[in-house]
Amino acid sequence: QVQVVESGGGLVQPGGSLRLSCAASRNIFSNYAMGWYRQAPGKQRELVAGITTVGRTNYVDSVKGRFTISRDNANDTVYLQMNSLKPDDTAVYYCNTQPAYWDWAQGTQVTVSS
Repeated sequence: QVQVVESGGGLVQPGGSLRLSCAASRNIFSNYAMGWYRQAPGKQRELVAGITTVGRTNYVDSVKGRFTISRDNANDTVYLQMNSLKPDDTAVYYCNTQPAYWDWAQGTQVTVSS
């Protein structure tokens, strides 16, 4: 059983930035590709960014050029740097393996509004 905690969300104006963090209870992230997912009200959960065990990244088209995923395996932490935020980015953001193997944690709320 793996437990993760997402943090770093909040309320931000359009064009602003946030950095999300995902921390694990054990030092095992190096064994898995990881991803950030999001779910907006009334919509399905979607993968927004992924990173492999060797640092290769992928992004959904809507966030390319604005979001950057990174990982620190020594500290069992995955980050999502979010720049030029738009109202459509408003969602609860979750981290998990890619593909998603683990149970979903609490997530962290990101709200982009004037």
